[in-house]
Parts: sequence; C-alpha cells; structure tokens
Amino acid sequence: MFRRLSTKWLLAVLASVVVPFVGFAWYVDVKLADRLSNDIVRYYLLRFAADMGDRIDDELDERRLDVELLASDPLVLASARGEGPALPSMLETSLARILDLSHGFDLLVVVQPDGRSVAAGVSGEGREELIKELYAADFRDATWFQEALAGRPVLVDQHISPYLLGRDLDLADPTRYGVGIAQTIRDPEMGEPIGVVYAVLNWRVFQVDLLDDYRKGRTFEGIGSEIYSSSYSWLWKSDANTIIGHPRTELYGRLVEEPPVSLPQLVQAAKTSEWGMFPEYEFNEQLKQAAYKHCKSEAAGGLGWIVGIGIDNTDIYATVTELNRALVKATLFALLVVVSWTMFIARRTTRPLLNLREHTRQVAAGNLDARIEVQSTDELGELAQDFNIMTLELAANRERLVQAEKESAWREMARQVAHEIKNPLTPISLSASLLRRARDESSPEFDAIFDRTIDLIQRQVENLRQIVQDFYAFAGARQLEPRSTDLRPLVQEVLELNAAWAQELGVQVAVLGNVQEAHLDPTELRRVLINLISNSLEAMPSGGHLKIHLAEQGDQILIEILDSGSGLTEEVRERLFEPYFTTRSHGTGLGLAICKRVIDEMGGDLSLQPAPADSGSGTLAQIRLPKGNPL
Repeated sequence: MFRRLSTKWLLAVLASVVVPFVGFAWYVDVKLADRLSNDIVRYYLLRFAADMGDRIDDELDERRLDVELLASDPLVLASARGEGPALPSMLETSLARILDLSHGFDLLVVVQPDGRSVAAGVSGEGREELIKELYAADFRDATWFQEALAGRPVLVDQHISPYLLGRDLDLADPTRYGVGIAQTIRDPEMGEPIGVVYAVLNWRVFQVDLLDDYRKGRTFEGIGSEIYSSSYSWLWKSDANTIIGHPRTELYGRLVEEPPVSLPQLVQAAKTSEWGMFPEYEFNEQLKQAAYKHCKSEAAGGLGWIVGIGIDNTDIYATVTELNRALVKATLFALLVVVSWTMFIARRTTRPLLNLREHTRQVAAGNLDARIEVQSTDELGELAQDFNIMTLELAANRERLVQAEKESAWREMARQVAHEIKNPLTPISLSASLLRRARDESSPEFDAIFDRTIDLIQRQVENLRQIVQDFYAFAGARQLEPRSTDLRPLVQEVLELNAAWAQELGVQVAVLGNVQEAHLDPTELRRVLINLISNSLEAMPSGGHLKIHLAEQGDQILIEILDSGSGLTEEVRERLFEPYFTTRSHGTGLGLAICKRVIDEMGGDLSLQPAPADSGSGTLAQIRLPKGNPL
C-alpha cells in the first residue's frame, strides 16, 4: 500500500501542509504582531515621513524659485529702477495674472529701496482695498525687507500676514495662514540690490495639498485592510514643539508639551535626531506609533520644520487578525483539494511530465515552435497550455527584444544629438542678449556688435548643420577628416564663442603657448573644447581664472584647460566618463563621454584631475594627441 505513488503523495502532502500550518499559526499569533509593529510599520512610517519631508522641501524650493524668477523679470527690474510711468500698471496686471495661475500665492508686491511698493497683487476677495493699503504701506521697518535688501533671500515662517488683515480671521482656517518669501531684486549690470519682491504663499499648499492628501490610497498591500485608515500627518516648527500643521486645525499654534496635546516625550525624541521613530504614545485615548523627519534647516534654505506620520495600534493588530483568518481559510481549502485529488493527479503525472520534459529540451535547443498537445483540463493540462503560451510569448519577446534594441540605439543617438546641439546654442543665446542690450542702450558700437553677432550665429548654425550631418551618418564608423591645424586660432575661436558668458561670470581667460602644426580633425576637436570650456565656466559661477596652455611634448601635443572652480571629488572623477553620469541638475550626462570617445578615436587621451597644489582649487583637463597623422 505504501509503495503506491498516490499514497506516498497523500501522506507527504498531509505532513507538509498540516504540520507547517500549526507551527506557522502559532508563529503568527505569538510573533507576527510584534514583527508588524516593530518592523513593517516602522519601515512604512519612516519611509512615508521621509517622503513627506522631501515633498514639503521640494514644494518650498519650487515656490522660492518662482519668486526668484519673478525678481529677475525684465518688467520687475525696470519698475524697480523707476523706468517709465506705465510700467507699474503693466507689472500690476502681470502680478494679477501670476496670482491667478499660481494656485498658491495670496500676495505679490514689488518694493523699492525706499520701502514703497511700486506694484502689488492680491488674490481673492477685497483685492482692490488691500492693494491700496499695500501702495500706502512703508516696508522699511519690516525684517524681511531689511534682510532681503541686504542681499539675503528670506523665508518668513507660518504666520497670519499683516498685509491681508482686511479679510475675515479664523485661526482654525488653514487658508488664513501663509509663508512669506522675500527675494532681492538685483541690477543685472551692477549686481546691487535695487528692490525686493515679497510673496505670501497660502498655507493650504502644505495643509491641504500635502498633509491632508497623505491618507489617500494608503493601503497595506497583500492583505487588503486599510491599515492606514487612522493614520495622519502633522507639521511642527523648528523648535520641535509648536504645531503649524494638523488635521485638527484648532491645534495651530499650540505647544506639544502643553495641554491639550501634552506629549513632551515626542518633543524630546524629535530633538535628539534628524529622522526616527517616536516612542509609543497615547493621544485621544488611542495608543499610537509614529515616525518623524526634519525638513531642510534654515542654513540649508528651509525652515527646519519637523514632519510626523502616526498610526493607531488597533490598525496594526487588525491586520494580524485578518491575516490569521485568511491563512486558516486558505489552508483548509487547500488541504481538502489536496486530499481529494492527490491520487488522481499522481496517476496522470508521469506521462505528461515526460512529454513536457521533451518539449522543454526542444525549446532549450532553440525550437520556439515546439507545442504540447493538450489532453486534459486539469493542472497538467493547464501546465501544457501555459507551456504553449510561454513558447509563443518567447517567440514574440524575441522579436520585441530585437525591436527594443533598435529603438534603444536610436534613443541613444537622439540623446547625443540633443547634447551636441545644446553647446552651440549657449553662445548664440548670450550673444543675442548682448546684441539686444546694445540696442536698448543705444550703444555707439551697435553696428560692430551686430556684425560680430550675426557672424557668430552663422558660424554656430553651420556647426549645428555639421552636427546633424555627423549623426545622420552615425550608423557607420565616425569618419575623421584630419588635416594640418594651427591650434591657437582654434582655441581663440572657441573662447570667442564663450566670451560673453565669461564676461558675465567675471572669469579672466588666458591662452599660453602655441602649437602651429598638428594633424587632427579641427571640427571634432572644436566640439571637445566647447564642451570642456563650457564645463569650466559652469564651475565658476562667481568668477575666477581660466587658463589654456598649448605645448608640444615629443611626438604629442598637449592641451591643458585649468579653471579655479570648486574642483572634483575622487568619487566623481571615477565616474566622469560614464554615459548619463552628471553632477548637475540639468543635462544628459553624455558630454564628457562623447569627448572621451572623440579623443580616443583621434588616437589621444583625455583626463580630468584636481588642479595642481600651487594653483589652489579647481580642475585640470588634459588632452594629449599625436602630433602626426595616427590613421
């Protein structure tokens, strides 16, 4: 009896199902509750607290950027300088449009150095009266105005704006609160402060759009119960004690250490570290678990807020109970099915399995047309059907893989085209701006500047046309066109393309040495130099020195580009030439990879390293190329 396969299967299945289930049920009852509360919930709460902190920082940074961009708007600059009697009216119309489109700002005002507003905008009801009050106000004594006029961007923590007091005050209404953002208006030529842009960001951006939105769609995957149905998020000031964001808005301004909250242990925990779990606490007669995360500090451009995410313990244990119930039902059903069908399945298993093995070997040998004849509708029949479906999908996937590889290659080419085209556009844009400035200022050298700008733009358009032609032929090998080249004029040409940019940054440029005879492709080398010099200028936003040294070393030529920028870390240096790696917030990360490949194809070498010790901080780019024809 025990030699029968069906009997062995039945006993084995009973032993493998019943015994582990009893042990697992005990483990769930005794251990899993603590595991959920201490591991899973801890993980999710910490993750969501960090996510909420990042979202709040991102929102604040984005709004600050909006105000910063407004402060650099030409209309704002002109109005701050008092140019033209019609400009304030135009600016007021522009501010009103910005307020209507921003969905967050309540107030925008442009203030001159004497503390008087030149233009103002207010959203919502009663805007006309409030705007009149803003025009009549004197902002000289305002702390934000004094700091911003001194050249420092300012954030004013959550408050009820004194410039919007004409509206009804409800201390429990989030829309009555706001965050102030002040940005210096600088003269683009002299760099001196010529005014201040001040904005009030409505608190609903944080309370409604972020904190209240947190609970939407938060479910515990795999069980189905809404484990986060009781969870909520809140926000404290940098003192880790004052409530500024909470589902119960009547708690605004209350101290956590004092009634009705009375949770000093949470304050102490939040002060000990930047990110972590609160100790278990009781609030509203519910035991809770919670995590916290500090937002960016004031020194880092934030307000140092503390985000908290909490959940009721009852939700945690409700999940354990539901899991127990699901396990019992699933195991009993599986046990009944196994006992009923084990003998039947055992008798029909051997032959289909052998057939499956044979067809699997055919597929492994590359025959994706192999198909199994389905002779039953049970699990083995389904397995045969799944096998047939798998072979069909494998054949289809093989076709899709080939297509995906082709598309990937074209996408790569498209990214490289975009990156190559970007560099010529920068000098075109800067030169056009210089031309416009010369026209607006009625410069006596306008004609010369015009001719020089048109000539530069035409050369760059020709470069763009060459780039397009090169990538059009990219399907084959790169066709270099080496010829005898004088390097110094080539370098001077690249520097002339970036002269306006270097002048705007305050970068002093020097070219040392000379190489008159070098056999290389000047078009490709020009493209490399444009990329490297652009990188050097971007590394010196506050000005500095850029030195280019040309020399001959035996049968090689050496081009050195030395800047006085911030330099490179060892970790960044190791990855500089990897495609798509970049340390900037913009760009595709292909520039240096393309430069490296071009220099390699010309038989040379490209390296980037820290500047020599006697040169201070910065980066030294070295290009070594054979002096003669390497091809």
